[in-house]
Amino acid sequence: MTDTALPITVGRAGGFDDLARLFEIAFHTTLPAETREAERSIWEPQRSLLVFDGADLVASAGAYTRELTVPGAVVPAAHVTMVAVLPTHRRRGLLTRLMRRQLREVRDAGREPVAVLWASEGRIYPRFGYGLAAQQLAVECTTTELRLPAPTAAEGRLRLDRPAARQAELARVYDRQRADRPGWSDRDDRWWRYVLGDPADQRDGATERRVLLHEAPDGEVDGYALWRSRLSQDAAGACGVTVVDEVVAENATARLALWRLLLSLDLTRRLSYRGPVDDPLLRLVNEPRRLEPRVSEALWVRVVDVPAALAARRYAAAVDVVVEVTDELLPENTGRWRLTGGPDGARCVPADAPADLACDVRALGELYLGGVGITTLADAGRVAELRPGALAAAGPAFSWHRAPSGMGVF
Repeated sequence: MTDTALPITVGRAGGFDDLARLFEIAFHTTLPAETREAERSIWEPQRSLLVFDGADLVASAGAYTRELTVPGAVVPAAHVTMVAVLPTHRRRGLLTRLMRRQLREVRDAGREPVAVLWASEGRIYPRFGYGLAAQQLAVECTTTELRLPAPTAAEGRLRLDRPAARQAELARVYDRQRADRPGWSDRDDRWWRYVLGDPADQRDGATERRVLLHEAPDGEVDGYALWRSRLSQDAAGACGVTVVDEVVAENATARLALWRLLLSLDLTRRLSYRGPVDDPLLRLVNEPRRLEPRVSEALWVRVVDVPAALAARRYAAAVDVVVEVTDELLPENTGRWRLTGGPDGARCVPADAPADLACDVRALGELYLGGVGITTLADAGRVAELRPGALAAAGPAFSWHRAPSGMGVF
């Protein structure tokens, strides 16, 4: 059943509590006062689409206005969030209406060529043209038998502090690395306060969040880790867990020093961490399988404006290819597009020539951050080769020297 009687409205200042109640029910959680205020601080009511049934908020879809690093560039991207429908109003077409309206508004505004999100369920968003563009490495390991290379004479100094006290230094390190990290979003002062905020109700029995800083010999901070710990006991004694939220390092020396401490904290025996699939940690430890690594979903990308999006990113090798794209929700994207470019720039324009490749807009989203090979998508039946040799010619261009990753769920 499709319910078109309930209108879609735009959020208003002061209306966050309605949204919080919807979120609590839809995601089986409770938002205590401290967490609720943190979420309120980053909410953008003018980008929130809401459906009310009488006085009750029953469905929503929102977005944050941020920038996203893509291969070789940074683009404005709608960071989609707070997508929820009350269980009493499921199967009535409300989510479909909200997502269609949101994509149309992003496209018509002309500022953001892509949208990006973290999915609560991966099966939801492909039908709206989102493709899985980045995965993440999940580590849940016992640390007692892991060893790292010996320290070098060039290593600097490690310091512990409260994260909020070092926000400016963390931002400098983060921004220097973000320029070359597809999938990372910008963090202005408001977002840094949110990231470093530490509501007690979100600690799950662990300590407050701490920051470990690496200072180079000249005193400059060139790496940091955000982490907390949880102490527990078994029959053999202390067996605490180190929970690592972020590790950002500008060089191998800083990274090695940070991980050496995180993997060897007294009274801990296990470590939990989420990072990129090409994380150097896999190459640092003496026994990678003991990290118990697994791969899970991270960012989903929706190409909203095909020519603008493809022209905005850079390509690892020269490319000249005509791609036939289909997009059921945004018909402006449907057609043949000639993409030419390389490491220094790109151009994407309508094409009259026969297509070399064909795909839907979801496949373009999967390719956009350089995290999946175009031949992999072809093998899965997601990209069709219409001219022999086109896959081999275009494949190297769409790849990138760093795997994409998402830094912080939004």
